[in-house]
Amino acid sequence: MAVIKLEKTGPIAVLTLSRPDMLNALGQEGDGADVVAACAEIEADPNICCTILTGEGRAFSAGGDVKAMKNREGAFAGSPYNIREGYRRNIHQIVKSLYNLETPLVAAVNGAAIGLGCDVACMADVRIASDRAKFGVTFLKLGLIPGDGGAWLLPRIIGTSRASELLFTGNVIDAETAADWGLVSEVLTVGTLMDEAMKLAENIAQQPPQSLRLAKTLLRHGATASYETIMELSAAAQSMMHHTDDHIEGVDAILEKRAPVFKGR
Repeated sequence: MAVIKLEKTGPIAVLTLSRPDMLNALGQEGDGADVVAACAEIEADPNICCTILTGEGRAFSAGGDVKAMKNREGAFAGSPYNIREGYRRNIHQIVKSLYNLETPLVAAVNGAAIGLGCDVACMADVRIASDRAKFGVTFLKLGLIPGDGGAWLLPRIIGTSRASELLFTGNVIDAETAADWGLVSEVLTVGTLMDEAMKLAENIAQQPPQSLRLAKTLLRHGATASYETIMELSAAAQSMMHHTDDHIEGVDAILEKRAPVFKGR
């Protein structure tokens, strides 16, 4: 059974980690392929403008499948070479496909996001959490290191000092602390989380689709590229946007004092 479910509601896609009996643990054979396929379907649909990622049941994701680690199964089977390939061809495909989505990605963290689960949440552009959510970077407690991109991304989100504290102590923080540290932007009751996530996604989806995707691309490159590189990319992207119908519609809407109707052209 696929580890992730995809549902579409107008311009919104909802991805749900769907292994609730295992707290949405990841690392079984085929998990990477399932997430890649779901993300590819979103990318192929020009009508999708925003994606929400959440977890089924009481957890967002408890991280790597510890039982599979114990039994040397799935991504954790075989020799060091085999395990390396298990990460590259399975687990890394989960985080890479989510991180590389062209549409903005909102993580609605409904419960525990631990280890790989925390890193998966960090792949999103925006994170909101329920008051039951918890976050932990607990790899060292298993004698492991962050094996799926968290060591690169987490310091960029909450800073090196906070990221180091989480990693070196293995402490688990609650949703309010996560908000104070900048890991999430809002904490909501568990009963309102998805409604608020949908409202946020609908707000995002009102923007012109081509400009929205390019804006996300510029933000992503801005994290690592030089200022001059971003300026050149911005000039090139902006020149294309000036020749879209949506740009003309946006200008007309402002001058005519009405809401714009963008069509992705």
